[in-house]
Amino acid sequence: MLYYFHHLFDINLFTYISVRAGFAFFFAFILTLWFLPRYMAWAISRKASQPINKYVPAHEGKQHTPTMGGAVFIASTLIASLLSANLGNGYVWGALLTLAGFAAIGLSDDLGKVLTGDNLRGLTARGKLALQVGVALLTGLWLIYGIHFPTTFYVPFVKTPLLDMGGITASIFWTLVLVSASNAVNLTDGLDGLATVPSIVALGTLSVIVYFSGHARFAEYLLLPNIQGVGEAIIVAAALIGSLFAFLWYNSYPAELFMGDTGSLSIGAFIGYMGILGKSEILLMLVGIIFVIETVSVILQVGSYKFRKKRIFLMAPIHHHFEMKNWAENKIIVRFWMIAIIANLLALITLKIR
Repeated sequence: MLYYFHHLFDINLFTYISVRAGFAFFFAFILTLWFLPRYMAWAISRKASQPINKYVPAHEGKQHTPTMGGAVFIASTLIASLLSANLGNGYVWGALLTLAGFAAIGLSDDLGKVLTGDNLRGLTARGKLALQVGVALLTGLWLIYGIHFPTTFYVPFVKTPLLDMGGITASIFWTLVLVSASNAVNLTDGLDGLATVPSIVALGTLSVIVYFSGHARFAEYLLLPNIQGVGEAIIVAAALIGSLFAFLWYNSYPAELFMGDTGSLSIGAFIGYMGILGKSEILLMLVGIIFVIETVSVILQVGSYKFRKKRIFLMAPIHHHFEMKNWAENKIIVRFWMIAIIANLLALITLKIR
């Protein structure tokens, strides 16, 4: 809506992406902050609380904490994006498809858990994965055939693409990126605010990269691929960051609300989407270092137990390992936040080293 004000009222201010990104941030922040208390009251009255996995360390009182907060902040993000973005831009619709599609999958899973009162009774693992692959594939096909996004593949520190993947390979690769990022954030979302702040930081870093890629002068100066129109996607990213800041008000330790799979799956997929737009699929491993560490800890634990009948960690994902070592929950959370911030500063430094 704001984008079209310059046509109606000759207000050029709203043609600037940075201005509309700022409005999107505050629209989403205010909407989420307003809706969340009302949602929490409704969720408590309906006993829509988080079923706690019986295999993880005990958290006194957390079994009564409302869940599916992700439904609120994703809805606020979508509304703020529609109010602020240029709806004629294909990258915006790709972003909205990614957020809404993965949120719908997460919501289905959350509802199954809440209605049965069992953390293991949501969607089946295969069913969830199949739906994730389906939405991710749609996003990839939209990028390739809907808006002709370049299928070139870049790596950090190299100013030219290594290769052109072509449509089929790119769609498969991008599906893998989206699904992997989605599940990585989902694995991380196990302590109060643990996934929220690293997500905010990662989205901020990727927004900078995507903005630079969409800006001809910055892209030329930093030797980045210049992709016309891609910068508009940061308005959706700014809206999601604003929503997450408001959500953190209630999700910080001790949490009054959990995001559920509705939030974690959609956040992770959108981080993957922004990584694709910024040609930073490989850099995502540094940008989302906490999510990578959590995922690798699970892979190592499962692999070690399967082949050696021995555990590497006391419990996986790795944040539970530190809980088992009697680290205070808030200490684990803040230390992981610190690692995420440092890693993202390093990721931004790589932009100039080419």
